[in-house]
Amino acid sequence: MYPQNDSQLRQYKWHIILIGAVLGGVLLLALFTSIFQNTAALRDSVFLLGSLIFLGALLAVLSRTTGIVNTLRENSAKMEEATKALENIRDGLMQINQSTRISDTVKAIAFRDDDRQSLRSAVFERLKQNDFDVAYEIIDEITNRVGYRAFAEELRREADRYRDATEEERIDQTITHIEGLFKACQWSKASLQIETLIRMHPHSEKARAMRQQLMDRKDERKKILLAAWDDAIQQQDTDRSLEILKELDMYLTANEGLALQEAARDVFKTKLHNLGVQFSMAVSDKQWETALDVGQQIVRDFPNSRMAEEIQTKLDVLRQNVQMQGV
Repeated sequence: MYPQNDSQLRQYKWHIILIGAVLGGVLLLALFTSIFQNTAALRDSVFLLGSLIFLGALLAVLSRTTGIVNTLRENSAKMEEATKALENIRDGLMQINQSTRISDTVKAIAFRDDDRQSLRSAVFERLKQNDFDVAYEIIDEITNRVGYRAFAEELRREADRYRDATEEERIDQTITHIEGLFKACQWSKASLQIETLIRMHPHSEKARAMRQQLMDRKDERKKILLAAWDDAIQQQDTDRSLEILKELDMYLTANEGLALQEAARDVFKTKLHNLGVQFSMAVSDKQWETALDVGQQIVRDFPNSRMAEEIQTKLDVLRQNVQMQGV
C-alpha cells in the first residue's frame, strides 16, 4: 500500500543483518585467537576493529532511521495541508453553490413580473401586426418554460380573443394591455404602444385618448411620490426618502427639482453622516467586513464627497484586514 515505506523498512532490515554478521565475525575471530593462543595485543586489535565496524553500522542505521522519521513527518504535514486545502475548497464550493442558488432565486422573483410583461408585449406586438403564426409560436415556446404553463394558457386565450375580435374589440384589448403597463409604471413602453395603436387605428377616439391618459397617470404617480416624500421627510426616514427620490427624479421638471433641492441636500447630508458614523464605529470595533461594506457604499453613493475621497485611499487596507480576519 505504501511502496516507499516498504523499501525503507527493507533497507533497515539489511542493516540489522549486517550488524549481526559483524558481531558474528568478531566472535569467531575472538574464538580463533583464543584457540591458537595469540597475544593479547592481537586480540585487542581484533575487538577494536570489530567495535569500530559495529559503531559505523550502528551510526548508519541511526542515520537511516532518522531519515525515515523525518520523511514520515514531512509526509504527515503535507497530508494535513492537503486535507485543510480540500476542506477549504469544499467550503468555498458550498458557499458558491449556496450563493448561486440564492442569487438565482432572487433574480427569478425580482424579474418574473417584468419578464412576463415583456413576453406579453412581444405576443401583442405580433397580434397587432396580424402575424398570428409567429404570435402562437411565441406562446408555444413560453409553454415549455418551467412555471409558465398557466401564463402561456392565459396568453393563448387572449390571442384567440384578439384573432376572432372585431376592430373595436381589438382596440379595447390593446388598451387593456397598455393599462397594465401603466400599473407597472413602464411609461416608455406604454407610450410606444399608444403611438402604434394610433397609427393602426387613426380614426379611433379611444386610441387618441390614450395619450392624455398616459400624462394623467404619470401626474398621478408623481403626486403619490411627492406625498410619500413629504411623509418620509417628516418622519426623518432617510433611507426611505432616498428610495423615493430616486424614482421621483424622473417625474420632476427643472423648476420642481430646484424646489426640492434644498430638502434633498439635507437628506443626502444626513445619510452621509449616518454612514460615516457606522464606518467609524465599525473601524473602532475592528469589524473590518462591515467597515468595508459601508466604506464601499459611501464611495459608490457619494463619490464627490470628501469622506468618499478619504475612504477610497483606505479600501485596500480594509480588504487586507478582512482577509487576515478570515484566516
